Amino acid sequence: MSASKGVLLLAVLLLIAAIGGRGETVPCKVKDAEQGKVCVCTADYCDYLENPTLTDDTEFALISSSKQGLRFATSHGHFGTEDTYTVQDYVEPVPEAKNKTIFSRLLDQALASAFTLESRESTITRFVTLKVNRSKTYQTMTGFGGSYTGAVSYLVDNFKQPELADHLYKSFYAEEGLGFNLMRISIGGCDFDLGAWAYAEEEDNTMLDGMDELDERDVMRVGHIKRLVEVSGIKNLRIKGAAWSAPPWMKTNNRWTGFGRLQKQYYQTWADYHLKWVKLMEDNGLPIWAISTGNEPLNGIFFMYFVKFMSMGWTPQTQAIWLNDHLGPTIRNSEFKDIILFGNDDQRYSFPHWFKMMNYTRPNSVDYLDGLSLHWYWDEIFGSSLIDETTEYAPDKLLIVSESCIGDKPWQRSAPVLGSWERAEKYTRAFLENIKHGFHAWIDWNIILDEEGGPNYVDNTVDAPVIANTTTNEEFYKQPMFYAMGHFSKLVPEGSIRVDAVPSNVNLDCVAFLRPDKKIAAVLFNSGRADTNITVVDSERGQFTVNVPAKSIHTLLYS
Repeated sequence: MSASKGVLLLAVLLLIAAIGGRGETVPCKVKDAEQGKVCVCTADYCDYLENPTLTDDTEFALISSSKQGLRFATSHGHFGTEDTYTVQDYVEPVPEAKNKTIFSRLLDQALASAFTLESRESTITRFVTLKVNRSKTYQTMTGFGGSYTGAVSYLVDNFKQPELADHLYKSFYAEEGLGFNLMRISIGGCDFDLGAWAYAEEEDNTMLDGMDELDERDVMRVGHIKRLVEVSGIKNLRIKGAAWSAPPWMKTNNRWTGFGRLQKQYYQTWADYHLKWVKLMEDNGLPIWAISTGNEPLNGIFFMYFVKFMSMGWTPQTQAIWLNDHLGPTIRNSEFKDIILFGNDDQRYSFPHWFKMMNYTRPNSVDYLDGLSLHWYWDEIFGSSLIDETTEYAPDKLLIVSESCIGDKPWQRSAPVLGSWERAEKYTRAFLENIKHGFHAWIDWNIILDEEGGPNYVDNTVDAPVIANTTTNEEFYKQPMFYAMGHFSKLVPEGSIRVDAVPSNVNLDCVAFLRPDKKIAAVLFNSGRADTNITVVDSERGQFTVNVPAKSIHTLLYS
């Protein structure tokens, strides 16, 4: 085929794509931002991707995102083909000229694409072989999710159009969105609220009067989450709760923060508080899947000079006593006896010492825990060997990363960086590392924040996968981090089993899963500055080769 005919055919295909297409798939509305590209959502427009379908056992689908600007671009091919498939990177659109026809504009785009393809042929290409062995299996995945804090509730409540909130909910939890199935919410308040708060704040309210009715702040949040469930179509939202602090009157310092622990005389009261909260949520239409023993217990012991937000200190010894003698029996002897109990909810550096000391204080107290909960904030300093030691000490526990965001470190910008691909890569590396070390689930921090990284009542601002435009309250921006998480969550449903996936060299990082429908989903990460030819070799299906652009993330799906 001549070059001119090829360009003409490409223009025709672009025209067809512009006129028709699957109803659920809506492309990203690209906007140039501070450090890259974001996707803009308004009340009447937001990007979605219908999950790809396969027509036969030889077909594969590849969803691609890149630093240059691809966002969930989908391509298809077949195993057994000798030719190399190519994922074409994002091409900047040609500025529209006045009085040009639709066809001429599409032809200009096709010509630009053709020249881009030629220029890519002259760049360096690296090569890697990925061997997928579906017979060698590891952990079963529970899912992925985000957190619905008071800050999220405040921002959503200020949207000018309810349709914008619906787009936010669907973007994360609908099948055509990221397909999330997990959510974390605070029991009472957290730092991402307009102020510190808890249930039963009245002094000496040991009977916990008033906990049969929602606090006004939870009235709004619960209403939002129920709307999220309705519009996203999610069938089984799994909600995990965690308390940042007891009411001050229960604590040794009578304050929301600082060096303060739970007074021993209120150990049972605090256990009853958790049970009452679970029942309160259930009665208001939000069944709770799991609770933890408390958010970041070391904040109120060692880090009180740095942590200004709600916190309550525990040592592993005191938490073992509370769990073994109070919380554990209270939950297990209640109507909510099957609720999942997570321990720690703190940083990697506390693993596995925390659980060893708990068992030393109260033998077998860790048996009350169904899972171990981790925050990712110091993972780059404290290695994954601590996770391996923990799983060896406490096998068969559900491992979950329950909080992650960027901007918490002194050397990081403590605010959103719109369009940052580097932050998306940080997420991708962390997901890959933790999943390869046995984690079953991941819950990110706030699903949306404002342009400053809040609201946060102590200005503990950070970044988020979606940023609201609070100048207009009529649009929000999907960050590259949003799509990075989606490459894991979208095609890896609950019940997927991790299988062996070994690249031949460092040019590729990856993880693969056998889904409940027996299809394989694999996340492929090319962090290098060169295009990479990936030859995928499956133990049952055969092989094919695909060329992917530099700085790109992909999700591969095949039977």
